[in-house]
Amino acid sequence: MPLRIAFDLDGVLADMEGELVRQAEVLFGEVMTRRLRERTAEPGTTPAGAADPGDQSTEVVVGQSPTEPTDPLENTPPLLKLNMTSRQQRKLWRHVETIENFWETLAELEPGLIKRLAALATERRWEIIFLTKRPQTAGSTAQVQTQRWLQSRGFPMPSVFVVQGSRGRIAASLDLHIVVDDRPENCLDVVVESKARAILIWRDGAQQLPAAAQRLGIGVVKSVAECLDILVQIDSPAAQPGMLDRVKRLLGLKEPAGA
Repeated sequence: MPLRIAFDLDGVLADMEGELVRQAEVLFGEVMTRRLRERTAEPGTTPAGAADPGDQSTEVVVGQSPTEPTDPLENTPPLLKLNMTSRQQRKLWRHVETIENFWETLAELEPGLIKRLAALATERRWEIIFLTKRPQTAGSTAQVQTQRWLQSRGFPMPSVFVVQGSRGRIAASLDLHIVVDDRPENCLDVVVESKARAILIWRDGAQQLPAAAQRLGIGVVKSVAECLDILVQIDSPAAQPGMLDRVKRLLGLKEPAGA
């Protein structure tokens, strides 16, 4: 049976945060953006995305109770490199929404990796889908922009799903074998709510790895290149039966408690 694998995009294949930092410099100025980055490493500061004490504004959708304002950040990926207040994040995302085909401007985190993934998928008959939580911007839809971005980097006819909600439920409904993501919470959803295995891309060696990751059966690698090397071994013709068992063995995993 061909492997059915889902790859997240931002933080896994695409450098969303690098481009957001550049756009923050355009919007707030280089000095302010540098300070926001420095605050990320400072203890005792307001966490990224936390409410700004001076921000008393609310946004209400017509027909909605004034006591239940919608949060425009609800459907946007979290930011890690910039320690911004909610008001600053809203302003940044509103700026991004005005940029024509913003999602096509991102750099590839590991140059040449997408082309390699496409070649492996063709050679080994892997079924690949791409999952992303991207808000809409000016120009084409986020899905079309993402498809064109992947095609321009060597992956023909990519299947892209712009999704909200649990990655675990998506993995279960699509009968996926493996989900590759850079968010521990997404990987947790996968192992709890589906039979798929989760592989966490954890590039920042200085940042503490969530203690429960391997205990819950989440594999951890430092790059997508390393992940592909493992997937090739899993799919080796000489490998023994039991694909998910091979995933566990190659990632040094034990069966999660309660599985």
